[in-house]
Amino acid sequence: MSRIVVGVDGSQHSLSALRWACAEAVLRRASLELVAAWSIPAAALEAASAEVVDAMENSAAQALAAARAVVDECGPDLQVTEGIYDAQPARILVERAEGADLLVVGSRGLGDFKALLLGSVSQECSHHSPVPLVIVRNAG
Repeated sequence: MSRIVVGVDGSQHSLSALRWACAEAVLRRASLELVAAWSIPAAALEAASAEVVDAMENSAAQALAAARAVVDECGPDLQVTEGIYDAQPARILVERAEGADLLVVGSRGLGDFKALLLGSVSQECSHHSPVPLVIVRNAG
């Protein structure tokens, strides 16, 4: 069975990407793999408290919960796997995409530089994805 990997972070861009990936999975009769990732920059790692780590993990779990709600709207027959990773998002998306048929990400995520056309994760994936990559712009 073919597999589509999609990055989710709770942003409207990632939810738009997920909706696109759901529709594509239905067309291809493919499974979906939802990937939520978080990381603390190495320079801040020593200063990061347990509360910060918990907040990052909770945010990723909330992003997956929102993603599951979107998938539930798409169709009951979709096979879905999911994972939360303590890793740099672009790196884990590229790693998880190995052997998949498609990698799907939003054009922007939760980063601060809203004027940029592509976010850092989508740009990094565009350089390193081992499979075809679809970058979905937010419908709004």
